[in-house]
Amino acid sequence: MGGEVDHPGVEAAEQAAAMLAAAGMARMPARVMMALVGSPDEGYTAAELAERLGVSAAAVSGAVRYLISMRLIQRLSRPGDRRDRYDLVDDAWAGMVTSNAPLYAALATQMDRIAEENTDAPLSVARAREVADFLRYLTERMPGLVDEWRTQRG
Repeated sequence: MGGEVDHPGVEAAEQAAAMLAAAGMARMPARVMMALVGSPDEGYTAAELAERLGVSAAAVSGAVRYLISMRLIQRLSRPGDRRDRYDLVDDAWAGMVTSNAPLYAALATQMDRIAEENTDAPLSVARAREVADFLRYLTERMPGLVDEWRTQRG
């Protein structure tokens, strides 16, 4: 690329990445994903991501592989350009939210097991049942909420 490059939204992207990392996402994939939220329309190459983030190409490579495997970003190939570009998958956020529904259902089952095996602690049983109910609620409602959001957007 050469020279100083202006990357819009760097500070906000870093703050958003820190929030994702605090919520449990690995730090480098979170940073790459947030950089891609503010990418140029043609996406970023791995080298451009490394430059924007001030990290090594290897760090970007690992994060890109992870995010592609999670179907959050995509590799974009352009005829005549040997370098792949990366950008967010359309609807990545809705996919990320709804893809956790099976996890919530499985967690609810484990919460029920905890409650069933902890009969001598009624407060713990009640807490486990409440968490299980909440997780089942998320499992049921998340796909509908995403559909409602899509419908609202037109």
